[in-house]
Amino acid sequence: MKNQFPLKRVEFGVIHIILAGFILCAGALNAQIESIDVETPNDYRIETVADGLNYPWSLAFLPDGRMLVTERAGSLRIIQNGELLASPVSGVPEVFASSQGGLLDVLVDPDFSDNNRIYLSFAHGNRNANATRIIRARLQGQNLEDIEVLFTAKPMKDTPVHYGGRMIWLNDGTLVLGLGDGFDYREQAQRLDNHFGKIVRIHKDGSIPADNPFIDQADALDEIYSYGHRNIQGLIFDALTNTLWQHEHGPRGGDEVNRIEPGTNYGWPIATHGIDYSGALISPFSSRPEMIDPELVWTPSIAPSGMTLYRGEQFPEWDGDLLVTALVDRHVRWIDLDSDRIVGQETLFEEIGQRLRDIRTGPNGALYILTDANPGQVLRVTSADIPES
Repeated sequence: MKNQFPLKRVEFGVIHIILAGFILCAGALNAQIESIDVETPNDYRIETVADGLNYPWSLAFLPDGRMLVTERAGSLRIIQNGELLASPVSGVPEVFASSQGGLLDVLVDPDFSDNNRIYLSFAHGNRNANATRIIRARLQGQNLEDIEVLFTAKPMKDTPVHYGGRMIWLNDGTLVLGLGDGFDYREQAQRLDNHFGKIVRIHKDGSIPADNPFIDQADALDEIYSYGHRNIQGLIFDALTNTLWQHEHGPRGGDEVNRIEPGTNYGWPIATHGIDYSGALISPFSSRPEMIDPELVWTPSIAPSGMTLYRGEQFPEWDGDLLVTALVDRHVRWIDLDSDRIVGQETLFEEIGQRLRDIRTGPNGALYILTDANPGQVLRVTSADIPES
């Protein structure tokens, strides 16, 4: 295994967090994060675990130490004993790989040791009719077997963008999926008769939980958990605080971090801090009384992608905090939490210098970062106190 980056020394000190152009919405809109005293990790090391990947999108850990990596073009890869296996997993369904579409997230069943099940989200269909889909299957060696379709967003759309695709488990064993608004269908994010701009919640077998918030509403789809989203790219559930965190892309500005509550409306496109790519005003409102304000807004946009909740001993400074990868700003954004309240933020790992697609916390407390490129990489960040592998 080769080192790609030299040992990085970060001095302790006071981080002055300046929100010129950034807005924190916590309770009252426009409440600002004050400068805070935080300690960044001491020495860390960044190593290359695997390279030569075709736009890697997501990573998951298996109980036996293997790692699964999705490639947006449609392949599922395995890293075993520190090596990327040459052949991809067979049996992966055909995906619609165009623009932002393709193979997206991979999620491991909590009972994988007993059932070998994994879950994949991907763009399904063709240029004229496509949607985000979830399947589950059994991973047997390097093959997928017993494939079942659990969910397909509806209606189909004719745009190759804004699929969302991130999945996460809640503490009750249900699965939530973040979806996008399809770009040309943004007004549909406010309607409950479709899946555009929604978070949906299902059981492991694809059935619908009886306590979903709109289950008895005649004009609403039963899977919907929350709505009014643009293009969800990060989902994390914090079991200690019982908090579902989400982030989504804004247009020009207006990226959001939200605390998700079932049955709530997060505003898009009626309430937004972003403007259209043409420069036109999308809405005169950044907040509405019947809608939930974001906890944090990034303007200009950083283009948030993956997200992890750090729990580990290698970097105690980050324990209990959110780490978000950024595509446009090409760094990791550390979001400092006090329980379930955002109190600060800072940038990390700028020396990587690439678009970053995903970040995960490994079983041993190391961080794993995916670069958004072809060829792309899986990078590992460890404390300098851990011996080199």
